[in-house]
Amino acid sequence: MDRTAKIFLNNRSQAVRLPKDFQFSVSEVFIRKQGDEVVLSPRPSNWDAYLENGPVAPADFMAGIEDLPVQEREF
Repeated sequence: MDRTAKIFLNNRSQAVRLPKDFQFSVSEVFIRKQGDEVVLSPRPSNWDAYLENGPVAPADFMAGIEDLPVQEREF
């Protein structure tokens, strides 16, 4: 669903006025660039929320990683 939003200056920062149906229910958001686009996503309020909803590594992400033997050391 593409909509337009107004951009304005707030002190020395550029801000975007989000339409009501695009507003966030959190007080902070993550911001990142993907090519020429700026993407906003809600910042979880705690680690539990982040771990429940954050990125998930694929099941084979450790495939091909060699498990090195434990090193014997003298102290």
